This record gives sequence, C-alpha cells and structure tokens, in this order.
Amino acid sequence: MRILLIEDEKMLADNLKTGLIDENFAVDTVANGREGYEIAATENYDAIILDIMLPEMDGITICEKLRDEKVLTPILMLTAKDTLDDKISGFKHGADDYLVKPFSFEELLARIRALIRRSTIKGTKLSVDNLELDPESHIVKRHGREISLTGKEYSLLEYFMHYPNQILTREQILNHVWDYSYDSMSNIIEVLIRRLRNKIDRDFPDERPLFSTVRGLGYRLGVQNEKA
Repeated sequence: MRILLIEDEKMLADNLKTGLIDENFAVDTVANGREGYEIAATENYDAIILDIMLPEMDGITICEKLRDEKVLTPILMLTAKDTLDDKISGFKHGADDYLVKPFSFEELLARIRALIRRSTIKGTKLSVDNLELDPESHIVKRHGREISLTGKEYSLLEYFMHYPNQILTREQILNHVWDYSYDSMSNIIEVLIRRLRNKIDRDFPDERPLFSTVRGLGYRLGVQNEKA
C-alpha cells in the first residue's frame, strides 16, 4: 500500500514515515502544499495524510481541488484545530477522516487502515485460481494451505492480486510498493518475485503455476498454460 504524507513539520513527518514503513507501507513525503497537490493529482495512492496548515497551499484547498478533479483517494486530515467548525469544514471539502494533533501513531494507523478498507471491496477475499488473500487478516492460502510471507512479500502479492492476469511493469511495482526515493536500479523486485514464486508455485508442484515473466514488459499473476 502506498501513502502520500503532506506535512511540513519535519520531525512529525519523519516519525510518521518511519512508523508507516515499519508497518509495510510505501510512503512519499512532501512539505509544500502546492507540490503535494500536484503529486496527489497525478500519482496513484491508497491514502493521503494531509495537514491543514501548509506553505503555498493549505490542506482545505488541496482537498477541495482534488475532489473537484474527481480524485477519490481517501484523505485523512491532520490539524491542531479541534473546533466543530474546523472539522465540518474539512469534511465539507472532501476529507474522509479528521485527526487532531497531538495524536498517537496507533490511532493514526488504525484510521488509515480503516479508510483503505472502506475504499476497497469490503469483506471480500482476493483470489486467483486457488490462491486466496484475506485483506482483513493478512492470511494467504493456496488450496487451503497457509503461506507465510514477509511484509513486503505480502504487499507485493496483494498488489498483483488486485490486477489478476494483467502485466505489471517494473516501474508500476516500484511506484506502488516502494516510495519514489527508492533506488530504481536495485534488483529487489526480481528478488521478491523469485521468493513469491518459490512460495506460491514451486512449493505447490501439483498446482498450476501462477507467476510468469513477460519478457521486456514485466510480470503477471494468473493461470498459465505451462510453467514459466
């Protein structure tokens, strides 16, 4: 899952980014309101954490402009203001949730996860052939047998399972599962794909292989006619 954090308090932004990365989110951080708006309007995110008081463009304006442009990414607003009028203003202009500073990281994490759950198909497990992923419990099974995955392996598999039988390019994977500061020359994607193949395909030799490499294009998760 990929999150955009628009927050100009550097210490808070750094702490939130560290905590969210530890929870296996990819996080892009921006301290400037105008730059944050431009990124939010052009890039795909699973959620946006948006401070109200920002340089160059405030959070209310950002939220209003994004909704006017039909950007439906869930938005959690952060603010030091806790009056009812302030909260109503945030919701009126398109915010999905509101968190008053200071707050606990655990509360922010719970609210972000709830927003992401509500923005996707609720209560529905993702499945490709007999591979099944439960977004609520983070349990992955194939033919009823549970598969143990690391946090990044899970994030990568969940991304693939949202786009079954579609080719995902290396750039798309990098943009969604890692933040934009990640070294694009790294071979981490190839390493994780290999690990997922071992756990999902090679550990189930009697099942149809699901992962395939499409040379020159990227990778695909779906039923294959033969092993790739």
